[in-house]
Amino acid sequence: MELNVNGAAVYAYSGGKTFDAALPCVVFVHGAENDHSVWVLQSRYLAHHGFGVLALDLPGHGRSGGAPLASVEAIADWIPAVLDAAGVKAAALVGHSMGSLVAIECAARHPARVAKIALLGSAFPMKVSDELLTATRDDEPRAQDMVNIWSHAAIAHYPSNPGPGFWVMGEGLRLMQRQKPGVMHVDFAACNAYANGEAAAKEVKCPALMILGRRDVMTPPRAAKAIAAALPAVRTVEIAGSGHALMAEKPDEVLDSLRAFL
Repeated sequence: MELNVNGAAVYAYSGGKTFDAALPCVVFVHGAENDHSVWVLQSRYLAHHGFGVLALDLPGHGRSGGAPLASVEAIADWIPAVLDAAGVKAAALVGHSMGSLVAIECAARHPARVAKIALLGSAFPMKVSDELLTATRDDEPRAQDMVNIWSHAAIAHYPSNPGPGFWVMGEGLRLMQRQKPGVMHVDFAACNAYANGEAAAKEVKCPALMILGRRDVMTPPRAAKAIAAALPAVRTVEIAGSGHALMAEKPDEVLDSLRAFL
């Protein structure tokens, strides 16, 4: 479905069902250089089991118009405008990587609009190496290759993937390649610059869930300890065998954790 948010077209995947604002709402917020499609299994399941689902393309990403927002704080303040456009009073936010920082910041800034937060592949600070940050600006194909390699656990590279012809690594790379030029640097710079995570987490009043990949080298579980300690009501799940691309590598385990939480 398409929403008009602050004068720009925003695409939200509703999970194959007509969106109903009267249902409990779940908003999915993707990570850097991604779009709504990273949530395809989880969003579709929840949409067919009693939830109103909005899996967003952030501004400038995927099918959404406008320019990419340059900070985590700006995206966090944009989320309530999405809820207004969809006719939703409050929603559970499910965020991956950069999206997890957005969920924390949004819950702290707009507590009346956020019922729960689920944080996947989260860490604070979410610093980006100088080499990778430079590559996102000057050599996107190289940066995409680096991120794709680091985002997947080696144990996930066996042939028994969810369906015939499904290639986890190839899907991850193609997803990044189809984003607009320049988006990658804006996203990674926003992650690198975000400094309010621990303070924001202390202000969160709603229940929180952290889903972490035990083999994640982009945001390793140890890097989530500060956020977990700051959140007042959090449950943490570590998924064995998964790297940073949890939704693709361990889709059923992610869905099971979200179902129990939501």
